[in-house]
Amino acid sequence: MKPWVTLDRARIPDEEGELILRKRDTEYSIRTETTELMNSRLHGSEEALARLACERLSYQRDVNILIGGLGMGYTLGAALENSGPDAHLTVAEFVPAVISWNREFLGHLAGFPLNDPRVAVWQGDVVQAIKSKKSAWNAILLDVDNGPDGLTREANDQLYGLPGLHAAFAALRPGGILAVWSYAPDDGFTRRLKKCRFRTEVVTAHANSSGKGRKHTIWLAVKPG
Repeated sequence: MKPWVTLDRARIPDEEGELILRKRDTEYSIRTETTELMNSRLHGSEEALARLACERLSYQRDVNILIGGLGMGYTLGAALENSGPDAHLTVAEFVPAVISWNREFLGHLAGFPLNDPRVAVWQGDVVQAIKSKKSAWNAILLDVDNGPDGLTREANDQLYGLPGLHAAFAALRPGGILAVWSYAPDDGFTRRLKKCRFRTEVVTAHANSSGKGRKHTIWLAVKPG
């Protein structure tokens, strides 16, 4: 088996941690020193996050979608694939290097989604993107860190805690969807969503696109319309 080769390292802004981009043959990995956060072999649940949300918007035209977390581009790519030609997608990425990595190393994995004219990039915290507009989005898709129980940024508590969920509720249009990816179930997060008046459904999706292996958790939370 070929060894892993480190392509780049990047500091996480405002944190002590570091992200590492590695490659082994055709496989890519983004990790911290201790934990793999994403791998190009396992992206079925990230694509399911976008597909499940966009399917619920298929009857609407001119939709606005905010995606929190670019990662390797799989969520964005699936959202584009399941959206109409008049859709507008904004992807918010906190770590500038992740945007650069998608342009330089990773774009081919998800069909070069950053090149799509429907896409705008917000380089910064998705929390600020959410707070910047009221009743603006038909869907907010969050694939940030490891889910509500984050590994890399303590600041993600303001995204998945009650203040962040209230902000997301206000940012969505009536009938809008907050879709959240997580490595594992979290009953406390489900209760917080319901406390914020979201109509909430919890589903699982396989990490592997073949439908095998570990399952990840996806929340589909609808703002009453």
